[in-house]
Amino acid sequence: MPAKSKAQQKAAGAALSAKRGETPKSKLKGASRGMEKSMTEKELEDLAETKRKGLPEKKGD
Repeated sequence: MPAKSKAQQKAAGAALSAKRGETPKSKLKGASRGMEKSMTEKELEDLAETKRKGLPEKKGD
């Protein structure tokens, strides 16, 4: 499932990094904290690897 916005793609990347142990989970804020807990590594990869070209900054834009 591709990301709907650049913000969602960035949050997924941060959550994926924490899930892999590359960054501490305590550094997560906002949506990325919830994503890390509720999504699998594969789901986070799918969101994080979305191409940024053409995506709005935020979902409402």
